Amino acid sequence: MKQLALNLLKSPIQQPLQRLTTWWQADDGAPYDKLFLTLLLIILAIGVVMVTSASVPVAARLHDNELHFTIRHIIYLAIGFSVALVVLNLPVQWWHNSNMLLLFAALALLVAVLIFGRNVNGSTRWLALGPINIQAAEPAKLYFFVYLSSYLVRRHEEVRENLKGFLKPLLVLFAFAVLLLMQPDLGTVIVMFSTAVALLFLAGARLWQFFGLIFTGLMAIAVLIVYSEYRWKRVTAFLDPWADPFGSGYQLTQSLMAFGRGGWFGQGLGNSIQKLEYLPEAHTDFILAVIAEETGFVGVTVLLSLIFVLVYRALWIGQRALAKQMSFHGFLAYALAIWIGFQSAVNIGVATGALPTKGLTLPFVSSGGSSLIIMLAAAALLLRIDFEVRLKGKQAISGGRHD
Repeated sequence: MKQLALNLLKSPIQQPLQRLTTWWQADDGAPYDKLFLTLLLIILAIGVVMVTSASVPVAARLHDNELHFTIRHIIYLAIGFSVALVVLNLPVQWWHNSNMLLLFAALALLVAVLIFGRNVNGSTRWLALGPINIQAAEPAKLYFFVYLSSYLVRRHEEVRENLKGFLKPLLVLFAFAVLLLMQPDLGTVIVMFSTAVALLFLAGARLWQFFGLIFTGLMAIAVLIVYSEYRWKRVTAFLDPWADPFGSGYQLTQSLMAFGRGGWFGQGLGNSIQKLEYLPEAHTDFILAVIAEETGFVGVTVLLSLIFVLVYRALWIGQRALAKQMSFHGFLAYALAIWIGFQSAVNIGVATGALPTKGLTLPFVSSGGSSLIIMLAAAALLLRIDFEVRLKGKQAISGGRHD
């Protein structure tokens, strides 16, 4: 089963990607993945430019400073890079050893936000620490994936052979889901559930367990949507946004108009009409619509290609780790890659009308905050995993000698 899961990573597009990465790694003596780091920095740079372009009108109105959100984004980038530097210097084994502590910290954060949290637009998702607002769900996602990766290493055979071992992490996920739905935050629940399902499958869970879990999850999501008026309105708006273009379908119709105006090559950087406060959340959840309007199909294709190769590279890091019997490194790299990829896919689907509206940012691109900081921490953790995998390879070649 594990071999089957690894083979899923191989596809007709893998060969050209391997040629690209082989060319990039001409100097294999580097202690880090040059391609991954380069892609990350390019995507972050695009994010700074597009956040600036998308946020100017709303920043001028709300704060009388056109660069307010740009400055804020850069500050969060600086915080994120500082956190990433700390993560880069932490051995991956530390995360493995601290997985239960991190799990309880995540649960404590989710409980604290329900008690002391700040309510914005009917949702209680933020803890205010002075001028900084922390969205508790963001570190909770990272900590849960660390726990799940560690659990799969410690209970690998139990997960594969025993239903009880398979269900234990799902009970933990259920506890997270209950706390998140009390905020409410269904989007985060869907991301965590999808990543957990994919990771359990890659760890070798039986097919009947895998499909049973997917069916149960889909049924639970359907029930949550049907019995929630505002979620049901989002679904109906997604199915036919033009039926109520100034009500429940407003955000999606404005996003679709931005994509339509963009055409092949866009209206030019800074020339978006929809960002003039026609499109809500233009610099956060719907930043892709502004990118589409200003840079067109070509610009969106370039950005999505960069994100796709970044996620592919992260999966490659996980595959190398598992090939060298570094199970925790491999599972954690897979979890982080699936998380980044799935959240990107949901954001893209929402902006293009392929999925109902959900409040999820586009990783490394949308206006900064807790999501940007945690995503940079996740990227740094992937680089650390890659560093330790490369280090083990060098030690094996040199006979394991340490100077």
